[in-house]
Amino acid sequence: MKAYWLGLKFMFSYFTILPVRFAPNDNLNTPAILASMLLFLPLGGLVTGGMALLLYQLFVPLEWVAGVVAGLGYMMLYGFLHTEAIMDVADALYAKHAGKDAFSVIKESTVGAMGVLWAVSLLILKLSLIVLLLGYEAYSLFLATLIVSRLGLLVLFATQTFRSSFIRSMQKGFTTNYLLASFVLFGGIGLVVAQWHFVVLLLTGVPLSYLVATTLGKKLGFINGDVLGTTLEVTEILLFTTGAMLWL
Repeated sequence: MKAYWLGLKFMFSYFTILPVRFAPNDNLNTPAILASMLLFLPLGGLVTGGMALLLYQLFVPLEWVAGVVAGLGYMMLYGFLHTEAIMDVADALYAKHAGKDAFSVIKESTVGAMGVLWAVSLLILKLSLIVLLLGYEAYSLFLATLIVSRLGLLVLFATQTFRSSFIRSMQKGFTTNYLLASFVLFGGIGLVVAQWHFVVLLLTGVPLSYLVATTLGKKLGFINGDVLGTTLEVTEILLFTTGAMLWL
């Protein structure tokens, strides 16, 4: 049980900005803890999304501004981690087209103009969709999307080869049983939250995540954490769009 508890805490400390404390003797690099970290990944989306909805309710008298606050709040709660990944991936793709080494570019601490433009453009698009969904009180679709996007990443963890030593260490203990357990646990929560809409989003979002990641992987020549972050952002944008078109 301690491995699950530490994995849960590690997930929040790594994928969100929520304050988490560890004891000096906590060893977080064991396969069991890293696998548990992935097991609880969808919970990170559910919790940060729930906190964003609380922000929305606090500012709802301000109308559409409340949606902006909630959308930015959600992205701030995961530290803009995945938005930053878009910059790196966009720069690497353009570098690849120019005949440069994409992996060297993606590891650089600086970003180019194209990376910034792509990240800002997708941020504005995502924020606009969140404002739209929350304005129509589509809270269940919002939360369901955040669960599905992370379940899609878990499928990638289970099926892809990564050019990242940290991700490979996470994969070592992440067996099929962990993947199935996460799908059962958070799939059940998703059904309670969004009912049959969740099924549609799940059947759409997981293949979309796989398609986005593998397409980027083929273009870059590798898949790493930045590709995963970009995949999550693109998947959420596509699922927000799907929800808006089908149910609003």
